[in-house]
Amino acid sequence: MSNLEDPTLERHFKGHRDAVTSVSFSPNMKQLATGSMDSCLMVWHFKPQARAYRFVGHKDAILSVAFSPSGSLVASASRDKTVRLWIPSVKGESTVFKAHTAAVRCVDFASDGQSLLTASDDKTIKVWTVHRQKFQFSLCAHSNWVRSARFSPDGRLILSASDDKTIRLWDRSTRESIHTFHEYGGFVNSVAFHPDGNCFAAGTTDNIVKIWDLRVNKLIQHYQSHTGAVNSVSFHPSGNYLLSASSDNSLKIFDLIEGRPFYTLHGHKAPVLDAAFSPSGEFFASGGSDEQVLVWKTNFDTINYQEVLKGQRKRSAPAHHQGHDPSSGEAPHELDMDRAPKDHTLVPTPVVNVGPQPFHHRRRSGSAEGGSPSLPDQLHSGEVSPSNQEKPSTEPLGEMVMTPQLANTLEHIVSQLDILTETVSILEQRLTMAENKLRECLDNQQKITLQIQPSE
Repeated sequence: MSNLEDPTLERHFKGHRDAVTSVSFSPNMKQLATGSMDSCLMVWHFKPQARAYRFVGHKDAILSVAFSPSGSLVASASRDKTVRLWIPSVKGESTVFKAHTAAVRCVDFASDGQSLLTASDDKTIKVWTVHRQKFQFSLCAHSNWVRSARFSPDGRLILSASDDKTIRLWDRSTRESIHTFHEYGGFVNSVAFHPDGNCFAAGTTDNIVKIWDLRVNKLIQHYQSHTGAVNSVSFHPSGNYLLSASSDNSLKIFDLIEGRPFYTLHGHKAPVLDAAFSPSGEFFASGGSDEQVLVWKTNFDTINYQEVLKGQRKRSAPAHHQGHDPSSGEAPHELDMDRAPKDHTLVPTPVVNVGPQPFHHRRRSGSAEGGSPSLPDQLHSGEVSPSNQEKPSTEPLGEMVMTPQLANTLEHIVSQLDILTETVSILEQRLTMAENKLRECLDNQQKITLQIQPSE
């Protein structure tokens, strides 16, 4: 295999002040969003010399970020129990809502851009409308923290992984758990749907990557290639490759058709916490505890993909394999990016600090995000004017004058809203428990009726 087919390190972004927990590409590949333990969301631009935006607003670590399907919004989930929706421009417009009663671990958009999914340490998964962030429903069957949750590609199913050592598959229309996969080893850190929706991958704390077939609810591939916890998994859009990020400081790419590790990538100097392919599959990005964001060019898929398909029979999901046997002697390609990184990757990226500002609802229109505010015109063209870049929106915030009475009133309103939110959450949990009890009573009544009828 020639070096032209190997993944290459294309960009190296440095700007976070703590571990990078999450990465997400914009659909048009012009931006990359990252979240960090430093409580900041950063949006990086792939245009040379373009400034990065640092969005400040969360009061604790950001654990998950996601671009909307249209690219007009970025969602961020935080340990401060809130979710923020940002317009990824220099103005820093955002809206915030208290989504859960504990840390929010994961956020994901449905493929139509109309719904948002959140998963939390309060043991629940919640679904919201993107427009006005209206709560739709909760999924409450897990008995421990929910670390990862995803919509299926068609939006009809939801997958969730919890520290109760289960992965649950939910029917979105009935809001019921239709199957439970039990994990008998470590905890599941990350789950991801295969692009065709028939399979899913899971990465666990006991260093394992697993792939399950949802049509038969069976484990079909199992890889124990990492030497540290697997923190993230991401499918290539072709469905033929899987990317994993691990606490052993490495990334691995698995060839799902051959059923073996394909590449091991060494670029981070500390645990890699998240990694994801771009929507086209041409690139993938990784973020780690070393505060670095690395962007890689895939390369191998453009050359190998058609050739691999010619040599394999047509299939819509990964083949059944028991994974890579280390004793087989067929080792994956090892790429150490510390040896010769490209010079342009090390150029510091200028950063614009952007404070949180509310959405301007006067600009609302029927956009692809269910009526969310549209982006400024210059963002649609992929460019931001120099005049905007030189005037971060934090300046007007500093000039605001607020009387002590108004400040006290606003603080009181916020505290009352927090109490109301907590109360609604408790009522919701009690209602769910009551529904479960009622369902049990009806089931028992039906059983008793069936037992009495034969005796009569």
